[in-house]
Amino acid sequence: MSETEFTADVLVVGAGPTGLLLAGDLAAAGLRVTVLDKRAEESNLTRAFAVHARTLELLDARGLADELIATGQTMPSMRVFGRLRIDFAHLPTRFPFVLVTPQSNTERVLRERAVKAGAELRRGAEVTGLRQDAGGVTLTARTADGERSFRARYAVGADGVHSSVRDLLGVPFPGEAAVRSVMLADVRLEHEPEEPLTAGAGEAGFAFLAPFGDGWYRVIGWSREHQVPDSDPVVLGELADLLREVTGRDLGVLEARWTSRFHSDERQAPSYRSGRVFLAGDAAHCHSPAGGQGMNTGLQDAANLGWKLASVVRGWSPDALLDTYQTERHPVGRAVLRSSGALVRLAQGRHAPTRALRSAIGAAAGHLGPLAELGAKQVSGIGYAYPAEKGAHPLVGRRVPDLRLAVDVPGGPARLHEALRSGRAVLVSNDELSVADSWAERVVTAAPADPHGKLRDTVLLVRPDGYAAWACADPTRGELRAALSRWLGRP
Repeated sequence: MSETEFTADVLVVGAGPTGLLLAGDLAAAGLRVTVLDKRAEESNLTRAFAVHARTLELLDARGLADELIATGQTMPSMRVFGRLRIDFAHLPTRFPFVLVTPQSNTERVLRERAVKAGAELRRGAEVTGLRQDAGGVTLTARTADGERSFRARYAVGADGVHSSVRDLLGVPFPGEAAVRSVMLADVRLEHEPEEPLTAGAGEAGFAFLAPFGDGWYRVIGWSREHQVPDSDPVVLGELADLLREVTGRDLGVLEARWTSRFHSDERQAPSYRSGRVFLAGDAAHCHSPAGGQGMNTGLQDAANLGWKLASVVRGWSPDALLDTYQTERHPVGRAVLRSSGALVRLAQGRHAPTRALRSAIGAAAGHLGPLAELGAKQVSGIGYAYPAEKGAHPLVGRRVPDLRLAVDVPGGPARLHEALRSGRAVLVSNDELSVADSWAERVVTAAPADPHGKLRDTVLLVRPDGYAAWACADPTRGELRAALSRWLGRP
């Protein structure tokens, strides 16, 4: 294969949730995408089980949310540290809950979408070499048929904590172990817990319990006095004792269909981009399981990067647009790492000040409304915003709620998320929008359902990932053209 022969526009390494969402977005945008995964078969491993509101919004914008919700159980709140409850029910979203479903279900709906859109999935392809130049990236992979080379304009490493792509790039992954010897298990219980989704901590350690909705529960447990290697088996009696001590009830662990033991690191790559290669998901950041934010953060990485790669590869936008992936997603990864780390340290703490703080939080549950609300927004993902230039409209950089839209034709999009299913940006305005005709392939135009509502005088440009790219009250046609050119490329 010559250095000018491309086998794909983008190579995605890793067929987990992050890689599959990204591949689906790129293929739906008309790009040639090849996904390389070292696993010869699909994995039934299900470490991630929580799908938060912001992720469900992204899936809704791809027509997948309802299908995934049908596979699991929705939880409007969760209890932590005694009486403190994180309440998702009042979040400003169509999905005011956390969805509990095995990771395999999330992977299935994303894989089916990606393949249907035209992405090529190659299993049993372990990446062993990486070389990039001014024109593209060449990956070498070990396959059942021998060594193969793949070349594309860009590549993305979404291959997990032990990322081969990150190692081949020589990108450091600084950090430390946040918690060791964590037990994972899917179990049947003799008695249902008082709270279906609950977390607790005490002298013995900490535990988290979540239902799958089919009679099985996911348990995450850490025993302070039994720190053993990851290779040691999980003993059901030990898990039952830990649950009894932490929850105050004997739930009766009857059987397990899957168990594992692992240690959780807190690490983050300093740069998510190295030339024509990007890192996403656990390859870019990893942290404790507290809050169930890992998979969700990775999926949001993919949604941020996908439309930018598509715009650059199609020649609409300059390569510099891809630098915004770092400036927007790296701070979010750092914030998730810090917040999840704080939760697990609070749960682990055995010294008097930490125990006192944990008890105080539980006792003061009724007086922590604003703090609990902030926590719900951060854990759910809807509370994060991207940097905006000084003097920009207050909406810029913020997640845009699922606006109701005026329906011009029967069957047309009635909501913002439905309009975003085209993979294009959405321009929302009460005014006549013929100025956007030159960008018709890149933007959907719509009017708000309420012409006298909050957007009555505002023109809003929503990026394909659901964040406000630009907004202005009563802009001139020249200002609108300039905004469209900046974000969608020259017409």
